[in-house]
Amino acid sequence: MENKIQRTFIRREAYTKLRDWILDGTLAPGAQLRDKELAGKLGVSRTPIREALLRLEDEGLVKTKPNRSTHVSSIDFHSAFHLYSIVWTLECLALSQAFGSIADEHIQRMIDANERFLQKMKAKDRFSALEADHEFHSVYVKLSNNQELEKIIFEVKTKLKRLDLYYFEKIKNALLSYDEHKQIIEALKQKNLSLATEAVEHNWKNSFNRFEL
Repeated sequence: MENKIQRTFIRREAYTKLRDWILDGTLAPGAQLRDKELAGKLGVSRTPIREALLRLEDEGLVKTKPNRSTHVSSIDFHSAFHLYSIVWTLECLALSQAFGSIADEHIQRMIDANERFLQKMKAKDRFSALEADHEFHSVYVKLSNNQELEKIIFEVKTKLKRLDLYYFEKIKNALLSYDEHKQIIEALKQKNLSLATEAVEHNWKNSFNRFEL
C-alpha cells in the first residue's frame, strides 16, 4: 500500500512541476520535450513523465507531432476570446448555483483575496497576483457544489493563466480588475444575483480587452 501511495505522489508531482514550468515560461512555447531529459531533471523514471505529458496534451499545453516528437504548445492569442467567453459563461452559472449558499464569511474571503490581488499587482508579482485572482473567483465556484463545473472552469483557466503570464507586461490598466471585483462583492452584499452575474461577465470581458498587443 505504501508503494502505491508513493507512485501516485510521484505522478502527481511530475505533472504539477511540468505544468508549472509551462505556465511560467520555464518551458517556452515550441520547446521540445524529451522524456529522458525531463526525467533526469526531476530525478524520476520516464514513466511518470510520459503520463504527465499525456495529461498535459489532453489539456492542450503540449502537442505531439506525427513523428512522435513532443513540444510545448504555442500560445494562440486570437483564440483566447473563446476561452474567456467560456469562463465568464460558466462562472455566471457557478455563481447562480452558489448564490443561496454565499454567506458573510465567503464575501470576506473574496475581499481578502482581492486585497492580496491589489498588493501583488502593485509589486508586479504576476504569479501571486493571478493566484489571488483565482482565489477570489474560486470562492463562489466551489460553493456551487458542482464538481464537474469546477473541473471544467479550472482546466480552461489553466490555459488562460499561461496566456496572462506570457503577456503580463502587455496588459494595460490591469489594476481596474480590483475595482471590478469590488463591484461583484457589492452586488453579493446586496443579494442581487442579476447584478452580480453581470459584474462577473463585465470583469472577464474587460480582462480580455485589457490586452495591448
